[in-house]
Amino acid sequence: MKGKQLTGMIDRLEPINQTVRNIASGTIAPRHLVQFCLDRISRHDVVLRAWVRLDEHSALAEADRLEQMALRGKILGPLHGIPIGVKDIIDVAGMPTVAGSPRRAHHIAARDAPLVSQLRRAGAIILGKTVTTQFAGFDPPPTRNPWNLGHTPGGSSSGSAAAVAAQMCQAAIGTQTGGSIVRPASYCGVAGLKPTYQAIDTSGVVPLSRTLDHPGPIARHVSDLAILFQVLKQRSQRQRSAPAIDATPLLRIVEDFFMDEAAANVISALEPALARLHAAIRTDNPFRLPRSFQTLHRMHRRIMAAEAAQVHRDEFESAAGQFAPRITELIKEGLEMPAVEFAAALEHRALFRQAMGQQLDAATVLVMPATNTAAPPELTTTGDARFQSPWSYAGLPVVSIPAGKDPQGMPCSLQFVGAAGQDERVLAAAAWSENQLALDWQRPEPKAKCTN
Repeated sequence: MKGKQLTGMIDRLEPINQTVRNIASGTIAPRHLVQFCLDRISRHDVVLRAWVRLDEHSALAEADRLEQMALRGKILGPLHGIPIGVKDIIDVAGMPTVAGSPRRAHHIAARDAPLVSQLRRAGAIILGKTVTTQFAGFDPPPTRNPWNLGHTPGGSSSGSAAAVAAQMCQAAIGTQTGGSIVRPASYCGVAGLKPTYQAIDTSGVVPLSRTLDHPGPIARHVSDLAILFQVLKQRSQRQRSAPAIDATPLLRIVEDFFMDEAAANVISALEPALARLHAAIRTDNPFRLPRSFQTLHRMHRRIMAAEAAQVHRDEFESAAGQFAPRITELIKEGLEMPAVEFAAALEHRALFRQAMGQQLDAATVLVMPATNTAAPPELTTTGDARFQSPWSYAGLPVVSIPAGKDPQGMPCSLQFVGAAGQDERVLAAAAWSENQLALDWQRPEPKAKCTN
């Protein structure tokens, strides 16, 4: 409000829409919000290792600029004053885009990736870059899980998920080629959106597999994901109408594979949540996966390997020793792959997408466990992508939300999948489900010392 000094202090992060209203009304100041996040990072990142680079000076200066705008009654957009982390395979002007590779330590981005520009235009404050696995592959990162530092946070958007879970930022941007948004979001007990393929611009993002890569947001609430998607989605996506979040969605459980392959403690953790959602779930009509699903994971790996080899071939041939073991294995597979195998995988994907398009109508949202286990109790893996990669392969929108905990207190999540282009419907179904579950968890406070 005009002439009013913003002096409110922060003791926890609220949903984005509430925070922006508080900034607009003068209840809190963007500087206090940024400082809260920076204090959390200073206190916890020595053990969590979620951030690879911070720009405190620029973030605080931008917070002050946005505060002055709010004092004059001007709000830039739905992210005015919101601190956000960006996965370190996405260009932020003036910062290195290292992508977990020592060879890229001095690769300074000349300009923002389009998605970062969109965040800034909506009023977001970029705090810095979050840790990624090397080239968004499978090699484990230094990041720990904030719920238990001996467990993996998942990957490859490891730092983004851990930072959001530990209240080091209000939201973060990740990417997914196999399961790299949904799995770390699930392991870290936060919400994640992998949108429809090409719904968000991938320019300025270091590719892993160009026909499988999806940027998307990670946040603590589905309402935050919805706001971020409205900001980030490409112009061609912006005319779609969104269903009301309080409308009961039409949900169908995917029983085959997902319910069969999920660990018993995951099923037990999720059963109360599924019971709470019974009013929306068509228990008499579970969704049956197309027959082509049986070979999907092998074909997904083929496409990812071939395209990763195409992206990294020149650098790999000159400096293979600087690539981590699992990304090395993937690139080698791609370099050695016969063209006929790659062509067969592309044909399989086209047929699977066609079959899903025929079986999944626009009004229906599928629901299933987001991961086959909770976060594994080790740091040598980023977990199993088999529950998430089918939807990256098909290019379908997915939202994951926390829905329970296993006996060790580690989060377990449900994922919601819709037809291509039905991102808002999936977000609405996930928001309705989040409201029904009404989880009120104490947020993690990572304090233990790292032992390695």
